[in-house]
Amino acid sequence: MAKGSGLGDRFYVDGYDLSGDVASLDQMSGGPAPLDTTALNQFANSRIGGLRDGTLSFTTFFNYVAIPPPFTEHNALSPLDIPDEVCTYFHGAAIGNPAASLNAKQMNYDPTRGTDGSLTLKVDMTANGFGLEWGIELTPGIRTDTTATAAGPSNSFDTGASAAFGGQAYLQVFSVTGTSVTVAIWDSADNITFAAVAGMAFAAATPAGTPESFRIAIANTATIRRYVAVATTGTFTNAQFAVMLHKNEIAGITF
Repeated sequence: MAKGSGLGDRFYVDGYDLSGDVASLDQMSGGPAPLDTTALNQFANSRIGGLRDGTLSFTTFFNYVAIPPPFTEHNALSPLDIPDEVCTYFHGAAIGNPAASLNAKQMNYDPTRGTDGSLTLKVDMTANGFGLEWGIELTPGIRTDTTATAAGPSNSFDTGASAAFGGQAYLQVFSVTGTSVTVAIWDSADNITFAAVAGMAFAAATPAGTPESFRIAIANTATIRRYVAVATTGTFTNAQFAVMLHKNEIAGITF
């Protein structure tokens, strides 16, 4: 894979597209906390992996509208919601590109008014229940469906091989016009015939519930075949959403 920049990246929080408001992602970190197991007879530190964790910190410009939509960063972040929020970073906007998601608590919303007149805000997201997860984009940034759309070769990604280690997926729903939309991940062995992956359908999203976000996971013994794609069902005339998939590559992954 060629070296690249962060130009054209995307960032979503709990169904809000903050790509045009966020100035920088200051930190994305995760992984197991190190547990010190250094014994008396050792000459260097010894550590094992502990609880999985994650942090996502970013700087945003102040942007506010009194009556959304469109939704801005102030509408999204100023409530300092108690429930969990899902943050999703897309590196570019193409199916198969790297992506990272974090199920998190928003810890703050801290403004700084500079002497030059600038107004920026710092936000820290701390993992809750799950650590930071890297995966792939299954939509080219925000995907817009105007009717139920099948999974197929035109919207699929080749993961290289089938794997029987399960996976986790994240969904950002920005808006729905109509009754509801159900977003699901399907797979295929040959990139021709696709079928729904059991347990990989998100809860139906409705106009009243959006913007919103979801995380789902299937058992780490479940099979996800080589080709993966997103399908939508429901009664709607416009649905805007983004999907990330983490397909586990080894046995024994527990989230």
